[in-house]
Amino acid sequence: MTNLKIKNLTVTVNNKEILKDFNLEIRPGEIHVIMGPNGTGKSTLTKIIMGDPNYKIVKGEIYYGDTLINDLAVYERARLGIFLGMQMPMEIEGVSNADFLRTALRSKNENFKLYSFIKELDKTVTDLKMGKDMIHRGINEGFSGGERKKNEILQMHILKPSFVMLDEIDSGLDVDSLKIVGESVMDYFNEEKPAILLVTHYQRLLDYIKPDFVHVMADGKIIKSADASLVKVIEEEGFDKIKKSSTSVIKENE
Repeated sequence: MTNLKIKNLTVTVNNKEILKDFNLEIRPGEIHVIMGPNGTGKSTLTKIIMGDPNYKIVKGEIYYGDTLINDLAVYERARLGIFLGMQMPMEIEGVSNADFLRTALRSKNENFKLYSFIKELDKTVTDLKMGKDMIHRGINEGFSGGERKKNEILQMHILKPSFVMLDEIDSGLDVDSLKIVGESVMDYFNEEKPAILLVTHYQRLLDYIKPDFVHVMADGKIIKSADASLVKVIEEEGFDKIKKSSTSVIKENE
């Protein structure tokens, strides 16, 4: 099993600094949650780990196990077992969900078994309460926001990544779908024991996905980390109070 380790990472986009000397380590079997105000770099973190070419690493390193992945292409990171469930999954016409997943699995598994694939695909679609026709439609073609998020979770179950990032997977979900997605993520976690990095604004998702660590981001870095009890503090005090408290601690230590 493989750790993801980020060391002193500074990232820019369009010459604007987004992440500043960012540090984080996530081990297999751990669930980490990133929370914080808008514009603090939460989604940037997931995109830079996945290899989005629009973001530039100015300094620092990202290691997956012993492999420095700073300069690896997205598909190379995916082959290592890194997966990103996107905040706004795109629509791709002409490539069905089933064809996409079958091709991806064949590319990494010489012992690919079609029957086993179909069986698992059908079961996961049923568990997620997705329409059976969705696996034969173009990727996210005509899907609602909630259906697109479920489709990301379907891909996670079938591709079986060892490092999972979910960027606001709860947005666009109604109450019932939120429960289905949250429980499905925990089922995958309990079965495969991956490392999970979850970006969310809301406590409601954490009723189903139980984090080991919660981090608050502000100004491109983590300003506070704790266990799941930090979520309640955030709800009661808000991010501004936590940011002011963290700033005061930094000044006292200078």
